[in-house]
Amino acid sequence: MIYSKQTALRHYFWGEQCEGWEYVTSPSLSVKQERMPPATAEKLHFHQYAQQFFFVLTGEASFEIDGHVFLVKAGEGIHIQAGQRHRILNTGPEDLEFILTSTPSTQTDRHETGD
Repeated sequence: MIYSKQTALRHYFWGEQCEGWEYVTSPSLSVKQERMPPATAEKLHFHQYAQQFFFVLTGEASFEIDGHVFLVKAGEGIHIQAGQRHRILNTGPEDLEFILTSTPSTQTDRHETGD
């Protein structure tokens, strides 16, 4: 099957006006595309088992990973290992869109830190 926003398995909303499209979902792999408007952020969290790879399509993402901040621009990606405390923020003036791949799936493996 060929995937696009129109043929995604599921379209969902999260956080503050953020949205996503689920393309692949299985216990061993998750592939999503997500959009974050300006001035939005995810809560700090970690995954005990899953590693993730974020690839920025448009905009710029700020990633907080284990207390360090990284700026990832369109056409760049970042790998987050299992156990690393992290979150993504859109501090830029335009929408941020990215592909998120997780292995294994994070469906039952998200632990918010309360920070």
